[in-house]
Amino acid sequence: MSPKRIVVLISGSGSNLQAILDQTLDGQINGKIAAVISNRPDAFGLTRAEQAGVVARLLDHKAFADRESFDAALIELIDSYQPDLVVLAGFMRILTPELVRHYHGRLFNIHPSLLPKYKGLHTHQRALEAGDAEHGCTVHFVTEELDGGPLIVQAKTDILTGDDEQSLQQRVHQLEHQIYPLAVQWFCEERLSLSGDGVMLDGELLATTGYQYTTR
Repeated sequence: MSPKRIVVLISGSGSNLQAILDQTLDGQINGKIAAVISNRPDAFGLTRAEQAGVVARLLDHKAFADRESFDAALIELIDSYQPDLVVLAGFMRILTPELVRHYHGRLFNIHPSLLPKYKGLHTHQRALEAGDAEHGCTVHFVTEELDGGPLIVQAKTDILTGDDEQSLQQRVHQLEHQIYPLAVQWFCEERLSLSGDGVMLDGELLATTGYQYTTR
């Protein structure tokens, strides 16, 4: 099985990019990051890519008149690297339906909540304010519904007495760095796919809550 080609989209520091990058470089993921693309020139993830010898590209959304023209240029740039998989790793842009449809079944996102809870922003604070007993993160296929695509894998952490937004965010980040490379690994090994019925893993249809990951 030949290694899969991956394009990663970022807007910020790229810590999830680093987690995936590390596992591609040490052979845990049967894939290669062909390019890292950022819509922000100050994104530290571009530096991470360059330090790893990976192509780092900037496509500044501010240079485009509207979302549609930016996404059209983004599709063209992504496709120039012929990816099998496109990974959103802190890419802070709402994507047009055209882009989402173009990469149907090969576009991942990670969200810092136990979806379908807390779509959108400020998820850690919202979980705390709701008095939830647990919180976590979810990797999902991207569809036209914001943070609403079929779930691949979730990881949970208990909310502790005395937790604040920062302490909870730190623990969730640690879980993100475990489950995002795992989902990419499954895809690159052709164990994971999106069917008309839902998410398939090793030929079995996953529950709508996705695979429930437990830390080892």
